[in-house]
Amino acid sequence: MRALALLCCLAAPALAQPATDPGAGGTLSLLSPDGRTTVRVGVDRGVLRYAVSRDGRALVLPSRLGFAFRGAAPLDSGLRLVDTTRAAVDTTWTQPWGEVARVRDHHRALRVRVAESAGARRTFAVEFRAFDDGVGFRYELPAQPNLRDFAIQDERTEFALADDARAWWIPANRPVPDRYEMLYASSPVSMLDTVRTPLALEFQGGPIVVLHEADLSDYAAMDLAYVGRNVTDRTLRPALAPWADGVKVRGRTPFATPWRTIQIADRAEQLAPSVLGLNLNPPSRIADAGWIRPMKYDGIWWGMHVGLHTWPQGPRHGATTERAKQYVDFAAANGLGGTLVEGWNVGWDGDWIGTYGRDFSFTRAYPDYDLRAVAAYARERGVSLIVHNETAMGIANYERQLEEAFRLYRSLGVTAIKSGYVNDRTREGHAHTGQYMVRHFRRVIETAARYGITVNAHEPVMDTGERRTWPNMLSREGARGQEYNAGGGGNPPEHETILFFTRLLAGPLDYTPGIFDLAIRRPTGTPRAPHESRVRTTLAKQLALYVVLWSPVQMAADVIESYEGEPAFRFVRDVAVDWDTTRVLSGRIGDHVAVARRAKGRDEWFLGAITDEEGRTLEVPLDFLPAGRRWVAETYADAPDAHFLTNPRAIAIASRAVASTDRLRLVLAPGGGQAIRFRPE
Repeated sequence: MRALALLCCLAAPALAQPATDPGAGGTLSLLSPDGRTTVRVGVDRGVLRYAVSRDGRALVLPSRLGFAFRGAAPLDSGLRLVDTTRAAVDTTWTQPWGEVARVRDHHRALRVRVAESAGARRTFAVEFRAFDDGVGFRYELPAQPNLRDFAIQDERTEFALADDARAWWIPANRPVPDRYEMLYASSPVSMLDTVRTPLALEFQGGPIVVLHEADLSDYAAMDLAYVGRNVTDRTLRPALAPWADGVKVRGRTPFATPWRTIQIADRAEQLAPSVLGLNLNPPSRIADAGWIRPMKYDGIWWGMHVGLHTWPQGPRHGATTERAKQYVDFAAANGLGGTLVEGWNVGWDGDWIGTYGRDFSFTRAYPDYDLRAVAAYARERGVSLIVHNETAMGIANYERQLEEAFRLYRSLGVTAIKSGYVNDRTREGHAHTGQYMVRHFRRVIETAARYGITVNAHEPVMDTGERRTWPNMLSREGARGQEYNAGGGGNPPEHETILFFTRLLAGPLDYTPGIFDLAIRRPTGTPRAPHESRVRTTLAKQLALYVVLWSPVQMAADVIESYEGEPAFRFVRDVAVDWDTTRVLSGRIGDHVAVARRAKGRDEWFLGAITDEEGRTLEVPLDFLPAGRRWVAETYADAPDAHFLTNPRAIAIASRAVASTDRLRLVLAPGGGQAIRFRPE
């Protein structure tokens, strides 16, 4: 009867209670600072379980905690509660860059330690932290005689959802593809298979719950597998990417796992800015981050995707010294901080994917590209040269050259790299998002920091807030980006409205906006046929993406010839990339987003609004603007006849005086958007 009573108590949370006698195995409660979220923890018939509720409504039903090991008995049953500790934290810290400048870390913590009642008598602890915007928990495996070196076969953490919520998801079907470059779908949780995180869940009547992780540094990245046994059992469990031999995680005690995060919001608009994951990462390891530069950049990149140029050497080779200098000149003339050059280095000829980048050199350039001369030229023009490092998942080859390459870049004044991992597994068979690759990514970030280099990773492991600890980890891809509009079937207009409430909750996204040649013309200048790739947005939406899809590095992604004589390019020059404040004004997953951000260090605000394939009109208040002043709103709006398919470049540029008491009527065309710069009158 006592076990049954415990389960009922876990399923129907009430007010916080004092901890019971640890040896009795009773229920423990943890309340968020605002009193709305309750975490309950207890041992039921030898199994450690937790549950989460919001305003008395169950969100996560009693869910199992523990591990399955290779070569050892599972550690998830026969447990007893040993001891507990509590803590409360309320501090504020400042980011060197970000969506917001200052972050409040306000939480209450409960650490529960359990041990096996018999057998090896192994022990582990779970720490829970309850914030106003969600919950985080992680395992700690202390040093102990009967648990030293270990191999985790499965993590038996469960998320037993209380509702068949509507899920917004991308698949994680291994062995391939093992990346995040998929279109989102939505379905009830009960119809899921294995999916990526962040996983957004719209509970019936609210709230919205997002499952993800934080502080991933020496563990496999977490996907989520549906393991429910029937329509009323909506249980998800971590699906960890394996090493080549099938082991999920290798370690030695003492050891701590990443945090499992449960973000909670009443409405979609409250999901961003998301700081839950940041607060669960350690403080910065870079004592002086003043050298880290958020910036806009151009680059030799889009031309290859649309067929104008090539990565390999030949008559249409993109990365030539002459072309690189032209892009540097354009960046300098338009206030862009950097120029990216892809395809500059030896190794792009032949089947570089099939050979896992066996021939890639990260120090030797092709004959028609003078790395030292371009770096010196960029430095003279006040532009940062961004060096591309594509690995094709040939990790051993890259790591052999890492120190030498970064030492060379530092000597040339290069302070930024864009890395790439185009392949689904390493040559040895390790998963793209497994522990082997997580360790590699962390090694690259830490090595780059020693050499004063920032990192923008493509085909990465998903962001888990490590930019707090290593702020030189500026941005990453981890989504189906702009290049799919030049091939791969394109991105539908709803795509970016979903990214804002899913992928963007993990961290900044290098989506590469700013395509002005929306029809994607051939090298001859003739429009592509209707069945071929094109960008499925209006021009105004391309501008709005600079505000909506946040990143501290934003690309003017088109070839520079597309910007000639374009009045709309002024917004690309003006828009900020580093923010003091972020306010989501309106939004619904898959439909639309309107967000306002205040530029850090500048007395300016920017607004971006985007929609899906449906045209819509939004009424947004301007109460985010400081009161008692007049402001000029420089608007870049869809023209009345704009449409992402039939008339995508139709744009209306205007200025008007506004005040904080005003409301703006934003008319968005199908597949369209609006971008606004607010400056003091």
